[in-house]
Amino acid sequence: MTAGERAPRAVVFAYHDVGVRCLRTLLAHGIEVPLVLTHADAPGENIWFESVAQHAGWHGIEVMMPENPNAPAIMRRIEAARPDFLFSFYYRSMLGAELLALPARGAYNVHGSLLPKYRGRVPVNWAVLRGESETGATLHAMAHKPDAGDIVAQQAVPILPDDTALEVFRKVTTAAELVLHRCLPGLIAGTAPHRPQDLSAGSYFGARSARDGAIDWRQGARAAHNLIRAVAPPYPGAFTEAEGMPLRILRSLPASAPGALAMAPDGLPALRWHQGTLYALCRDGALKILQFDFGADLCSAEAFHRRFGERAVSLKPVME
Repeated sequence: MTAGERAPRAVVFAYHDVGVRCLRTLLAHGIEVPLVLTHADAPGENIWFESVAQHAGWHGIEVMMPENPNAPAIMRRIEAARPDFLFSFYYRSMLGAELLALPARGAYNVHGSLLPKYRGRVPVNWAVLRGESETGATLHAMAHKPDAGDIVAQQAVPILPDDTALEVFRKVTTAAELVLHRCLPGLIAGTAPHRPQDLSAGSYFGARSARDGAIDWRQGARAAHNLIRAVAPPYPGAFTEAEGMPLRILRSLPASAPGALAMAPDGLPALRWHQGTLYALCRDGALKILQFDFGADLCSAEAFHRRFGERAVSLKPVME
């Protein structure tokens, strides 16, 4: 930017860690941000991530938390800010067509997947649940359909076989910062490439709830492991039932069951202790159960052994 040129102005819609890192990236590139719109933290939600409102406040930026960002009064306030760009970083509400048309130089979103795969909600959790070995972040133009606009750039990250969703989300947060940092000069100059998406090559995924953490042991050990790591803390965790008691499994590893172990006599999946380790035994394999909640006094393999010895404890296939 030469002397006398006005810095680009952006109104930013942001939440969560991705929102914080991308807001700070805009500021580091000299973009003027007169207004940030974010969410009030929902009562009862586990707030384990950083606050966009706090970071914006530290930089002296006006913050709004509207229930509906498309309301006429909010639209007028955004229009008065004369934005060159709108940016959305993990903002949870849809932005309407009128709002997207306000900025002079376009509206852009950073999505936590390699679009067109995993459009929609909680893309990191879905990618882990479905056993993907890679995901990433995509910077794309916003369109009236969610996550469907032209792709500007992407940054891939690996998903290791035992990564939890939180571990992958931290990688995706860094990928989001990197892809935005790399593309901002081109966006500002008007030279950034735009590649249309082939939506037929991906799928749209909806939100998940705590009830979706129920383990269906009939799907096998690998599916159970993927679910456990996809909803591991700080998410609500995967759950099942054993001995008529609720069991929440927080961390697991695929394993070969020792030859001395067998499933429960009724043929159902089972928990068994063996040489200091707790195993979940399935027809197609086994899992080492590394962290779990099984009542107030049963949170370790040693405690399980004191209670049940080496007998098989049946696991209920589906939590109703």
